[in-house]
Amino acid sequence: MKNEVPGALLNASDGVPIAYQARMAPAGAPVMALVHSLGMDHSFWNAVAQRLGDRASLVAIDARGHGRSGTARTPASTARMSQDLREVLAQLGLNRVVVGGASMGGCVALQFAIDHPQHTAGLALIDTTAWYGPTAPADWEARAQKALAQGLASLTDFQVTRWFSDGFREREPAQVQHWVDVFLRNDLEGYVQACRMLGGFDARASLAGIRVPTLIQVGEEDYAAPVAMSRAMHEAIPGATLDVIEGARHLTPLEVPDRVAQALLDLCAQVSP
Repeated sequence: MKNEVPGALLNASDGVPIAYQARMAPAGAPVMALVHSLGMDHSFWNAVAQRLGDRASLVAIDARGHGRSGTARTPASTARMSQDLREVLAQLGLNRVVVGGASMGGCVALQFAIDHPQHTAGLALIDTTAWYGPTAPADWEARAQKALAQGLASLTDFQVTRWFSDGFREREPAQVQHWVDVFLRNDLEGYVQACRMLGGFDARASLAGIRVPTLIQVGEEDYAAPVAMSRAMHEAIPGATLDVIEGARHLTPLEVPDRVAQALLDLCAQVSP
């Protein structure tokens, strides 16, 4: 893809460095801005980007506390992460984009659409939710405490069975290990902050106000953000489309990048120029 900006850094308005990669397609192509899942980094979207080719530009950030981005001393929030994305896009001169994300990144993308509607041309909510449920604060705090007490490696066996289907883990052990390695490289404090952020996330009251083309996509076997959570968003967001992917689990951009890339392109086709 033309005009690639690898390994770029932005100092966010609160001083935290935010890393990102931009792959710019020829003029006139739609522009996507995508945020990765918890514990991942911008490379989460590489397989999708390869399938987009020159049909769309793609900006992918390392959310704060992840990858090469910094971690603030103040608690993380979806509002702050969505502001980070907006500041990266402003630095690139991009005013209106299709914003999307997977899992944690979907929460950030949803917050972006709520906080920055004038900059949101379309919305992709992948393997995510507007609310993790009444036990979410305690559930996410328990995960944070385990990470603090035993390290990120203590979570990997639990994670990989949720991330990928049984068949994918059998077929692609090297890929599974690669993403475990990415997970383990993350900043522990950043991970803990993100867990607590997700435990308190609740955007249900704002869903009915979203007025852009919206894709909701989820793996049929997603146990981390089950299909019922996607159906709830689908019912609440006017005109949203729902795509349930048979046999896939939580990280569909890694497990079925062809399906995700095509759905993103179909979403872009719905967006007004």
